[in-house]
Amino acid sequence: MPASFDGKLVVAISSRALFDLEESNRIFETEGIEAYYRYQREREDQVLAPGIAFTLVKKLLALNGHAPPRQRVEVILLSRNTADTGLRIMNSIEHYRLGISRAAFTGGENTYTYVPAFDAHLFLSANPMDVRMALEAGHAAATIIPANRTEGGGADDGGELRIAFDGDAVLFSDEAERVYKKSGLEAFTASEVDAARQPLMGGPFKSFLAALHRIQSEYPPDGSVIRTALVTARSAPAHERVVRTLRAWNIRIDEALFLGGLDKAPFLKAFGADIFFDDQSSHIESASQHVTAGHVPYGVANE
Repeated sequence: MPASFDGKLVVAISSRALFDLEESNRIFETEGIEAYYRYQREREDQVLAPGIAFTLVKKLLALNGHAPPRQRVEVILLSRNTADTGLRIMNSIEHYRLGISRAAFTGGENTYTYVPAFDAHLFLSANPMDVRMALEAGHAAATIIPANRTEGGGADDGGELRIAFDGDAVLFSDEAERVYKKSGLEAFTASEVDAARQPLMGGPFKSFLAALHRIQSEYPPDGSVIRTALVTARSAPAHERVVRTLRAWNIRIDEALFLGGLDKAPFLKAFGADIFFDDQSSHIESASQHVTAGHVPYGVANE
């Protein structure tokens, strides 16, 4: 009988998101593929420094060690390296004792084709094209952006895993956002009030949130190792449809911030997000001053 992930949360991550490969990438872009191969082979015993998503991955994998101990999360490495040049990456995974055993090395080809093959709930990459293609295949995906903070706030190596989401075009479809883009705030508000009891359709991150919720359901509300937040530009009365949608989905969100267009960044810092997902580049740019952020190039704002 073949192995399966059997109810686990599956996260696929690119090697450039997990480790700092910027110098390696610079060699490739300026000196070519053969120079890159030599560079990696000569340094295959040198441990790579942690990358943008390293702490997030550590927190995800730590969920496997919480009581009751079981394998709740599977992290898959996706890399454009060959298996030969990827040896340094696998050695670094072993050095940091990360519980990552499955990987796909594509030898320069796009990695997104393996996201549906692994049936990943989430794909994080530094390559925007791979992210777009994974989204088109129906999987939650984001281009990960490092936090540019100079003082406290955001992720550390321990404690709760805290994940924040925008609503429209991330957790939910972009149906309401299209009304706003086409007809303005007044029409958007009127439309959402009229449809308050009609659940929104799911967006690209609905399945990922549902997978997080399954893990959360193993713990009492006051003792979970995961905390989630909805951070949205919506405000009353457009909040009601969101609340009823989550109720209809039977999915728990721990905190909901209805900001009415306020800058999300200070609220994400206050929440202490390990990562924040949003479809709009301007929100990501602001959020990244305090927390790691993932741009979701989906919906009307990205057309």
